[in-house]
Amino acid sequence: METGKKSFLEKAMDMQHKVEARQQRFGKGKYGRVLKMARKPTNEEYSKTSKITGLGILLIGAIGFLIYIIKQVVVPWILTSLGH
Repeated sequence: METGKKSFLEKAMDMQHKVEARQQRFGKGKYGRVLKMARKPTNEEYSKTSKITGLGILLIGAIGFLIYIIKQVVVPWILTSLGH
């Protein structure tokens, strides 16, 4: 075997060591505390979060629609009433 080339097994072992070193550092960076404290939400928490998010989306959509209606209907009506 040549001294400059690594065998397949040596390459695999190097890759394994890199993966293990990265896994050991996991959770020690900026967001480490958040990752350690994170957990899967319960079905009730997930359901409430989904409902609140859906209501928020509908509310923002309704506000946008009202602005659109005001722009398309009310503003031209006011301008024609004023004689413009």
